[in-house]
Amino acid sequence: MDLILWRHAEAHEHPDPLEGLPGDEADLARRLTPRGEKQAARMANWLDRQLPEGTRIWCSPAARCEQTVMALGRKYRTSPTILPDASSGALLDLVNWPDGKSPVLVVGHQPTLGWVISQTVGMQRDECAVKKGAVWWLRHRERAGEHQTVILAVQTPELL
Repeated sequence: MDLILWRHAEAHEHPDPLEGLPGDEADLARRLTPRGEKQAARMANWLDRQLPEGTRIWCSPAARCEQTVMALGRKYRTSPTILPDASSGALLDLVNWPDGKSPVLVVGHQPTLGWVISQTVGMQRDECAVKKGAVWWLRHRERAGEHQTVILAVQTPELL
């Protein structure tokens, strides 16, 4: 199974940085900056050429994530399981990792995406961070009776 994790592109800051919380109404309404729109378009162009047929797409309902995934121009579904500070275990359950048959693209937030990567490749929970607009492409496989997670690609919009 392939699991492609795409962090939303650069967004405007929370309007109330001292009192605001991840996932509050103001946080969920934050939109991409002009730079973030360019990052999303650049990464979407790369992903459009790479994604296998039948890839299922899940997205956080936060405005910045939906703006990011809309640059791809494909159908997607939203889930509260992908909101800011979501559980990595719940996200992995949503996409049926590692037993799913179809590739899955998830557009979400840090730190959750970093936690998912850490959990799937055997690192400590907070050892991995995902840069804004970046994609991590993971594959689960079985070799000689051993389950493995292979990192196929890590791509940032700046390198495209």
